[in-house]
Amino acid sequence: MKLQVIHRTEFRYALPVIESFNEVRLQPMSKEGQDCQSFILKILPSSRLSHYYDFYQNYVHFFEVLTPHAMLSIESTSRVTTSYKLLPEDAVGIPLSKLAECARMEKCYDFMQPSSFVTLGPEVWRLALDATAGETDAWRAAHTIMRYIHGNFAYVPSSTNVNTTVEEVLRLRRGVCQDFTHLMLGMCRSLQMPARYVSGYLYNSPDQTLEGSQASHAWCEVFLPEFGWRALDPTNNQPADERYVKVAVGRDYADIVPIKGSYKGTREKTMTVKVEVTSLES
Repeated sequence: MKLQVIHRTEFRYALPVIESFNEVRLQPMSKEGQDCQSFILKILPSSRLSHYYDFYQNYVHFFEVLTPHAMLSIESTSRVTTSYKLLPEDAVGIPLSKLAECARMEKCYDFMQPSSFVTLGPEVWRLALDATAGETDAWRAAHTIMRYIHGNFAYVPSSTNVNTTVEEVLRLRRGVCQDFTHLMLGMCRSLQMPARYVSGYLYNSPDQTLEGSQASHAWCEVFLPEFGWRALDPTNNQPADERYVKVAVGRDYADIVPIKGSYKGTREKTMTVKVEVTSLES
């Protein structure tokens, strides 16, 4: 599938600010069934861009605006081709009990531990056990957790914020894609299943009603020996397919924040974000 993503973020300050230092994770990956064919990043006021790969091999741009400015605009335009091969729910046959061995694998260890937004408390552990009661296959257990979250938690935009923890989501029984992903990470990790946070975008065609489209989206990937990382979206109760554009991975949201930075000046500011995901296929 050929997709175009335009992501615009604009900050407006009550008074001019100075010494703005920023890093952004907006460039889609080119691996695992996805090819980012072009990426353009525009900054106003204009600034020189540099880049590096972070610890989890996410592409990070960084820049600074030292002079006084009352507005900062960040716009990225990506063109991506996706071609994922889905794994049927009954195609794996890996015992759930075997996944604890993944803790000895360097690529899995971090994704089996607690993290900034994903604490592995007794309540999450109990919920994971109850949701998967009687299930012994790892991939089917992951699907079961995805379905449980989708069926028992309400998707309510603006009901939480970027700092909401798993415990708060359990209490509220509602949230957005970030919250459902954090909860799924906690439930999977409580069962010793390696699970990581994925940020990106979701294309919603005119005849579909997917939650989290036309905005930054989040979903979960679980690791299966011999099959690698496999993606599930608890917000929409489905595996991630060619409609998903993958940008960054991490232990949780703290590792993949799309735009973050600091500046000197007034605290009074407004931020507007607009995301457009369109198909380039006729």
